[in-house]
Amino acid sequence: MKKILVVDDELALCEIMQFNLEAAGYSVQTACSAEEALTYGITQFDIILLDIMMDGMSGFDLARLMRKEERTRDIPIIFITACNDEDNRVNGLEMGGDDYISKPFSIREVLARVAAVLRRTSDRKKQKANLLTYEGITINLDLKTVEIDGNDVAFTKTEFEILCLFLKEQGRLFSRKELIGIVWPSDVVVLNRTVDVNITRLRKKIGRYADRIVTRQGYGYFFQK
Repeated sequence: MKKILVVDDELALCEIMQFNLEAAGYSVQTACSAEEALTYGITQFDIILLDIMMDGMSGFDLARLMRKEERTRDIPIIFITACNDEDNRVNGLEMGGDDYISKPFSIREVLARVAAVLRRTSDRKKQKANLLTYEGITINLDLKTVEIDGNDVAFTKTEFEILCLFLKEQGRLFSRKELIGIVWPSDVVVLNRTVDVNITRLRKKIGRYADRIVTRQGYGYFFQK
């Protein structure tokens, strides 16, 4: 569940936003000042809905602080404010705001903009991630996870390493001896049959892509492009 922080000095507005965002399936926390928001730990939130004109630290000040800190630099910010002039809109976007909504606004508009910004953020994270892909197979090399057609599938370390090797070296034939030398620790005794068993399990887990792993009798295995 995505976590949203609403920062606005109008308590009634915070309550309305919280009610509607939670009804849409988000986890929501509110703060009536930028100073209060900082006490919550900004890093826990997936997106900040931030008023500009507040007593004490302004929304722009908080945004500048977030963009300077590495841990909060990439958290998306949507400015929500009664300041509707062009200078404020441009300033908000130039300092790293991801969107800008003017008061008064409709809840439908807020929900749509929040969803759009979260989608863009998710896409950016995927682009930054260290991924290895083939059609509907996505391997996150940093997190050591595998998705098959959008579904998380659990792999043993050995299965994971074999699949990574196949996708990195598509079309290359690997003998059982080569696979043992690359995938298994050198101090472990591995039989050819062990390789075959892991390949069988791997085929089952990748589902409709199983026939991509081709056996060359007497030679070994390769991943067909």
